[in-house]
Amino acid sequence: MNIFTTKNFPLFITKELEQLHKKISPIMDKTSKYIFWSFPLITISLINLGFLLFFMPFTNEAIPSLVIYAILGAIGFALSKEAKFKKKEIEDISSEYIIERIKKSDVVTEGRQKDYISRLQSQPKLALHFFIEFLNEEKQRENRNLYS
Repeated sequence: MNIFTTKNFPLFITKELEQLHKKISPIMDKTSKYIFWSFPLITISLINLGFLLFFMPFTNEAIPSLVIYAILGAIGFALSKEAKFKKKEIEDISSEYIIERIKKSDVVTEGRQKDYISRLQSQPKLALHFFIEFLNEEKQRENRNLYS
């Protein structure tokens, strides 16, 4: 499962994105499963709880159903919360990988590396964009050094 389409990217960017994907794919799989199961559990429990509480007369026979649907809803909300934590973990691992990759570069100047790292830390949601921008700059500098 690829989180991004690499068809339009040059080969050097595609290779780096594949390395990043290898790092985060186990966590992404778990997150996808949590999200997949949380939504139906929450939906089913809320619909049935609403129906049992507001449209059915309250009887002793309804209590086990209420408890079961409440438990299903709680499990669904717990899975949703865990998926949120896993998304944050994916973001942290991605940022860590990208920062290490930027620091390893011999071609890009130290000032530019610090600039990319500070932008990445201030706006982690745009990490992939900054990483691709960095890789393009690195490739341009390599080509310039190669031909000069």
